[in-house]
Amino acid sequence: MITTIPEVKRKFDVEEIRNDFPILKRFVNGKQLVYLDNAATSQKPQAVIDALTQYYTFDNANIHRGLYFLSELATDQFETSRLKVKEFINALSASEIIFVRGTTEAINLVASSLCRAKHFKDGDEVIISSMEHHANIVPWQLMNDRKKIALKVIPITDEGELDLDAYEKLINEKTKLVSVVHISNALGTVNPVKKIIETAHARGVPVLLDGAQAIPHFKVDVQELDADFYAFSGHKAFGPTGIGVLYGKTEYLEMMPPYQGGGDMIRTVTFEKTTFDDLPRKFEAGTPNIAGGIGLGAAINYMNQFDRNDLAAHENYLLRYATEKLSQIEGLRIIGTAKEKASVISFVIEGIHPYDIGTIIDTDGIAIRTGHHCAQPIMQRYNLPATARASFAFYNTKEEIDKLVLGIHKVKKMFA
Repeated sequence: MITTIPEVKRKFDVEEIRNDFPILKRFVNGKQLVYLDNAATSQKPQAVIDALTQYYTFDNANIHRGLYFLSELATDQFETSRLKVKEFINALSASEIIFVRGTTEAINLVASSLCRAKHFKDGDEVIISSMEHHANIVPWQLMNDRKKIALKVIPITDEGELDLDAYEKLINEKTKLVSVVHISNALGTVNPVKKIIETAHARGVPVLLDGAQAIPHFKVDVQELDADFYAFSGHKAFGPTGIGVLYGKTEYLEMMPPYQGGGDMIRTVTFEKTTFDDLPRKFEAGTPNIAGGIGLGAAINYMNQFDRNDLAAHENYLLRYATEKLSQIEGLRIIGTAKEKASVISFVIEGIHPYDIGTIIDTDGIAIRTGHHCAQPIMQRYNLPATARASFAFYNTKEEIDKLVLGIHKVKKMFA
């Protein structure tokens, strides 16, 4: 029997919350860790670490197949996590929640299965945007081995916002899917995805959203958005690596063939023919990341302790404060100044390579990301080889931003 755990809301207190994350007490190069790379992966609360330890120490067994105590216990915990995800994003049914390795696999699953379902024919088009992560570009290009699909790209403005007028002109009778990022990992832009979906649906076109950066920052309601597919990764939402979610409307998931074949996704197998199980197991071949699924459920439990609006307000304060402080540094330019942004700031400093920035401030225990952020088309759009990127979570503080600013001044002094 699947169980649920009652949840009690906690008052938001950043210093108290930091105590929930053991790694934030770590010292790097003799300095207190300042972790500002949350867009790449988030840190894990003790509750998630404990859930993984509990499973591997006391509850480890394979799921769905065993009639003994440990197998039934592990199955119950895994499927409870699926229910947690369903409630967390307000899906209509738990059967619409497919566990995958992460956002990348989720998008590849949709691309491959829609192609095999004959949703596409030669000459059809998929609309993406100029700010996509490589995970929402390459899978569609790989489809060309099966069908000659054309990618149409929504341009972005100098501020890093989608050109919605251009988007509306791109949709035509050949458009078979719109696949766009909810929040840009390289710019922090929050895209108007509800409007994007409404425009596509008016032409009968389904929409897939890459929600990897959105899920950690604010409440996502897939029914309110009317998204046809929504993908996200557990490790960016304070859960384990190697676990993610593909939400899909039942009507699409039922018409799509399995992504992989093997155990646990079948109903019957003979040498002549195989019949497949119902959703969601049709898409979950083989032994899944059981511990990861349980850990993701623990991460959702952790986030559900708080009012998500309180967490978002704190992150928005950090974004505004960091934007103000970084804008005051001579020679520093912020890349991506959209009106609607999440807590991501990408920047460059005149005459200093981003790799040098990241390397030098690391000596003071400050962790940021440098490079193209798996979004090379964005770098090409701004004629840049790379940027430095600071990204914040609700456990970050104003004082950590001050340390980042001091670190950047140190970099500038070294290159003066």
